[in-house]
Amino acid sequence: MFLDNRQVAMDSVLEALADSIDYFQDNHERLRPSLRQALQPYFDTRKALMRKLQELARKHLALLPRDADVERDDYMWLWSRLKSFVGDDSQVLINELLEQERVLMQALSTLYTHPLPDAIESVIEECWKHCRSLIRELYRQQKKHQRR
Repeated sequence: MFLDNRQVAMDSVLEALADSIDYFQDNHERLRPSLRQALQPYFDTRKALMRKLQELARKHLALLPRDADVERDDYMWLWSRLKSFVGDDSQVLINELLEQERVLMQALSTLYTHPLPDAIESVIEECWKHCRSLIRELYRQQKKHQRR
């Protein structure tokens, strides 16, 4: 069965959410303790938002969960490790997390161009605000790290 444009847009948002959570978890040990502690609540909230959005997408858009792209996840993890050899590990991780937030914001923007049930709309707005908040925190952490 083919997905319509709205389902594709929702799937892109769910994929971007899952990718960012996976990346954070895969690199959890590489983060310096203060950065890990600062970011953990954001990703805990993100997991809850993603689960809620998955349920609503299944209920209102007939969108079934899809399997993760394991090869892509492995590639992203390896690429991040390679970049860390030539740069500051924490800085590389922060930059990668910021890039994932940009991808998520683009996916959310695309989803906003489609009519959505009110229940989904409110969670999407929450995701948008959460993403903006995480971006601010990442920039704060980046500046704090640069001062060292």
